[in-house]
Order: sequence, then C-alpha cells, then structure tokens
Amino acid sequence: MTLPHSVLIVGVGSIGERHLRCFQSTGRADVSFVEVNSSLRATIAERYGVCGFADLEAALADRGGASPSNSLSAVVATPANRHLEIATRLAEAGRHLLIEKPLSTNTNGVSRLASVVRERGVVVSVAYVYRCFPALAAMREALRSGRYGKPVEIVAVCGQNFPTYRPAYRDIYYNDHATGGGAIQDALTHVLNAGEWLVGPIDRLVADAAHQVLADVTVEDTVHVLTRQSGVLGSYSLNQHQAPNEVTLTVICEQGTVRWESHAHRWRWMVRPDEPWHDESHEPLPRDAAFITQASR
Repeated sequence: MTLPHSVLIVGVGSIGERHLRCFQSTGRADVSFVEVNSSLRATIAERYGVCGFADLEAALADRGGASPSNSLSAVVATPANRHLEIATRLAEAGRHLLIEKPLSTNTNGVSRLASVVRERGVVVSVAYVYRCFPALAAMREALRSGRYGKPVEIVAVCGQNFPTYRPAYRDIYYNDHATGGGAIQDALTHVLNAGEWLVGPIDRLVADAAHQVLADVTVEDTVHVLTRQSGVLGSYSLNQHQAPNEVTLTVICEQGTVRWESHAHRWRWMVRPDEPWHDESHEPLPRDAAFITQASR
C-alpha cells in the first residue's frame, strides 16, 4: 500500500531515531533516512525495516517508491551546525521541512533558506515539541480567551539531571557550542519558544550562564534569562544537573495566574488571594506521544 506521505529523516542519532519511529507509527508515511555512520545506518535500517542512505544526494535521487501524488517531507536531525545547509538543499528539492532545534548555531544562511522556501513554496517548522503537550495547549487557550486579563509577567523554572537522560552527553554534540551544545541551545530554547507561544515574541533579553556541575564538559549547564515580550516581563531559569525533572511555566495576568507543570501533567489557575489552586489534570503522556502528535500535523 502506498502511503500519502514520504518522509526522509536526515541523521538518526537519538532524536533522529525518535522522529523516524514516530513518523512510522502514524501509519501515514513511508519513511527513509540518511546516516553517514555505516554501523548505525545498518542498525536503524534493520530495526525499523526502512531504507537507509549514506548521503543526502543519493536519498533525493531515490524517491523510495513514492508516487507523484505523495507529499514529500524531511526532518533535519543532524548536529545544529549542519541544519541550514541541509535544510536549504532539501527545500531546493521541494521537501517540506521539520528542523530540529535550534535552527542553527548562527544566522549565516538563514536568509538563503528563507529565500529558497519562498521560491519553492514549501512549509518549514522548527521542532519545538512543547506545543504538542495537551496541558500547555489547554492553558494557552485559556489565556487567549481573555478570562484572566492581560498577561504582565512570565516565570519559567526548569531542570533535570541531564546525565540520567543522555548518558553519552560528553561524547555527542552537547559538548561543543559549535555543534549545538550547552544548556541554552540544547534545552532553554524549548522553554523560550513556549514562552513566546504563550505571551508573545521576545523583544530583548539579557542572560547569565555558567558551567556549574556537569563532569567532563565546559559548556554551560545553568542559565538565567530576563526578557521583555511585548510589555510582558519574563524570567527563565534552567539547569541540567538537579535531581527533579521539572518544567514549570507561570503566567501572571491582570486578573489571575495560570501555571503549567509538565511533571505533574496539569495546568492550574488562581484568581483570588488565599484560594486554592484549581487544577485541570491530563493523563501522563507515553514517551513518544508528543512527538507522534507533531508527526501527525
């Protein structure tokens, strides 16, 4: 059976493999991938029963049985310093794009990608998956309804023990800013993007960041950022070494306060002093659920 979408995953390290698995699980996409590491390429091809290519041009030349009516897409999941180069080539080939965060480690090439995207008429998104968490989406809808009045402040407090979740952090992209490493590029951009989704774009910011704890790397593992967002004052704090795996986003409005707690699978609100929080709880998400939602859009 020919599926309606053809999706090429470029890079199948841990996040690329997750994208491959999640697109495949939708049952809507024929999936193939590009991976320069021959051992990893063989492992992933066997594990998922899909075709792997050693280079991008070979993958683009072989449509993998896709029919002319197939929607052609690609996921860019290489180290961040290669994102723009690869995304631009894929856009030139007419592929719609999901690009892993951060978009790039610098702005060189952004204008070129934007130009090609306009010329080819393709759709591009950056893979900020917090937007696929049901509790956060529900809180955003409540904010947009106006029931709490105008947002005036946003406060994010986040952290996890990164070595627990990425034991190989010393040996991968994370150990070098040039390839997208460090707490800012690896993690904080998720939270900043969520904050912009809730209360508007960041107009200006100031940051303080340092390496505090993580062994065998020198990139920052702790960061504090203050923002101004269309009149909203913002404060974002994140570290990658604490024991609790928690993300809390609080938006203070003129007529109430709302809070998303990812670890508690809920959002909550309070409108009067001394009253208890009112909670809207959601079922805990399976590990891949938000990524499957992202793949289904």
